[in-house]
Amino acid sequence: MPRQSIPLAIADLSQFSRALGAELAVRPDKPPSHLSLLNMLARAAGFRNFQHLRVGAAPAADPAPPSPEAPPEPVDPRRIAKVAGSFDAEGRLTRWPSKRAQQILCLWALWARLPAATPMSEREIGDRLEALHLFGDPAILRRDLVGLGLFRRDPGGSTYLRLEQAPPAEARLLIRELASRSRPQRP
Repeated sequence: MPRQSIPLAIADLSQFSRALGAELAVRPDKPPSHLSLLNMLARAAGFRNFQHLRVGAAPAADPAPPSPEAPPEPVDPRRIAKVAGSFDAEGRLTRWPSKRAQQILCLWALWARLPAATPMSEREIGDRLEALHLFGDPAILRRDLVGLGLFRRDPGGSTYLRLEQAPPAEARLLIRELASRSRPQRP
């Protein structure tokens, strides 16, 4: 069975090398084993361990590039309306949906309202998320944003950065719906 290659994207090479150096410094007596080195590399890149990297970086089955004739992504307007109902008039999330698909759409909407290319401390992202929801649990939102790959957290957990990517079609519609609520209506 051929080995599966596991990609490793490093957002900040300097931070990565510092984290890896710190991991290696605690083991000056002998070189690390193969698995220990894989775990160190994964932790330096922001993963819990090599298994976490492997699961999070599992490549999809060679997706074909979209052709001009490809049909648009399917969109369920009922789901968008239901998820939009989880937000108040100011665009704050009032409750955490129980269904995972709805949670993911909510996370995309929150992602769109957080600043791009702005490193934030855990306290800063917590404060921003606190202002974007009303059910009092910014930690679940922060963890899920990182878990979905919408944010990257440095290995020490002190800095968070929004990862830029194109939202799926349903998320784009929800983001537009919520943005239209916060714009003042002209007479």
